Amino acid sequence: MNGRTSGRVETGGKQTAKGSGGTAEKQVEALHAQLMEATLKHDPGFLEKYLADDYVAIRNDGKLTTKVQEIENYKSGVTKYESIEIREVTVRIHGKTAIYNSLNSIKATINGKPFGGDVRNTRVWVKQNGNWKIVAFQATQVAPASE
Repeated sequence: MNGRTSGRVETGGKQTAKGSGGTAEKQVEALHAQLMEATLKHDPGFLEKYLADDYVAIRNDGKLTTKVQEIENYKSGVTKYESIEIREVTVRIHGKTAIYNSLNSIKATINGKPFGGDVRNTRVWVKQNGNWKIVAFQATQVAPASE
């Protein structure tokens, strides 16, 4: 899995799930896969439906983004992903909260500038009125290994 093919999401590596028997973990994993598909198709519809109204994201550059800003970034093309390779996934369930951690290799254009490399992500999902919603996202770029 090299993650170089445009419009492709790949998953691999060790995947673990801990918690309440697997049902919630499987729901969050399935929703995350749909999120990655929508991200690569530049389709903001998933974000409109699954980001909580009080959603906040902290990007690699430390900037804070709200739900409205996130959706606008996808609609306008400010954020455009070409490929995402997902590795080292862990899903932990704490009651009605799911914490999804992963290491991703991405290729994207952000604010008109190419971006690529490894990024560690945390998404916090909360079950609200019977539906999973993303309430928080944090991305941290992983420094390249020294040669």
